[in-house]
Amino acid sequence: MFEGRELSSPVEAVRADHAPGAVVVDCERDFETLPPAQAEDLGLLVDALEPTSYPAEWLPADAPELLARYAGSDFTVGMPGDGSIAWTRQTEPPTVIVKPRVEGTPEPFLNFLLAEALVEVGLDVPEHFIGFFEDEYRSLDRATRLDPGGTYQVAAALYDAWKGLHTREVFAGWRDDHPELADAWQDAGVRLEDRVSGLPRAVARGETDFADATELACAAIKHAIELPAPFAALDTDAYREHGPGYAITWAEKTFDALEG
Repeated sequence: MFEGRELSSPVEAVRADHAPGAVVVDCERDFETLPPAQAEDLGLLVDALEPTSYPAEWLPADAPELLARYAGSDFTVGMPGDGSIAWTRQTEPPTVIVKPRVEGTPEPFLNFLLAEALVEVGLDVPEHFIGFFEDEYRSLDRATRLDPGGTYQVAAALYDAWKGLHTREVFAGWRDDHPELADAWQDAGVRLEDRVSGLPRAVARGETDFADATELACAAIKHAIELPAPFAALDTDAYREHGPGYAITWAEKTFDALEG
């Protein structure tokens, strides 16, 4: 199911700096969430498994089934929104898992994605947004007025944005030590600029729904590009400092404005 992955020299250096000892593996099949039986195969590659669970009362009654299962006592790894590379700190040492969908990804950008995952592992932050919002996820659910899937998507995006406020300083600092990683980070941001700047018009015309727009805008924060309103309010030191409470206030004000 899993096989150790050889890393390029720059990515190996990032691992040494941010997540020494982390295991990086290829997974033989794509996944959103690994079932417990498959996730437990990671035990063959690490020293210990330390499953994480969250209180059921943190979730709204209509939370997606997959989220409820993830928050439960079963050992599961990965969730929708993780992208091509997932990581978990439920193993000792932590594990970064590369999915087959990375096939065809240009090597410079793939190296950036691997380095990004290792930097996030080193931040010692929750691997999923439910560990970020905790019991305030119910407040976010009320603030968004979306269906359970839409709320999930916005929550994942907001957490991605918060992590991006921390990681982009590291990425920018690679210009001297790891210029190839810094170039890939910057190039990805340049490719996003036009799409992000047009989000308000796309939402207004019904070409993009708000959850999709939030996901794209929040993904752009780690690339340090300028965001349009209302997403620019997330690109602030206040969000970095206050986290979930700030995100919920932003959602309340934003959805009030959308419905006003």
